[in-house]
Amino acid sequence: MSKIKFIFYLILVFIIYKGFVAFKDFEIGVDNRVAEIEEKADFQKEGEVIGLMMYLGDPPRLTEHLYTENRSRCLEMKEIAEETSFAYYECARVNAVISGKKIVSIIEELEVIE
Repeated sequence: MSKIKFIFYLILVFIIYKGFVAFKDFEIGVDNRVAEIEEKADFQKEGEVIGLMMYLGDPPRLTEHLYTENRSRCLEMKEIAEETSFAYYECARVNAVISGKKIVSIIEELEVIE
C-alpha cells in the first residue's frame, strides 16, 4: 500500500509542477505575443519609453533610436556601443510613437539617464 501512496504523491507533484510551468510560460509569453500582434497590425501608440539614442555628425543629430526594456539594460548597451563605435550615445526617457516593441519616432526627449 505504501508504494501506491508514494507513486500517487509523485504523480500529484508532477501535475502541480506542470501546472506551474504552464502558468509561468503563459505569463511570460503574453507580453511578447501582444507586441507581435500590434506590430503585424501596424498598430501605433504614443507613450513614455526608455531608448538608446545614437547621434552622428557635427553638430550631432539623432540618427538611430532603440527601444530598451529598462534603465540598466540601456546603460549596458550604451557602454558596449561606445566601446565599438565613434558615435555619441545616450540613454533617455522619451515620449515616442511605438509599434510593438520598436520606436517609430521620437516626439520629445523627457530626461537623459546617466
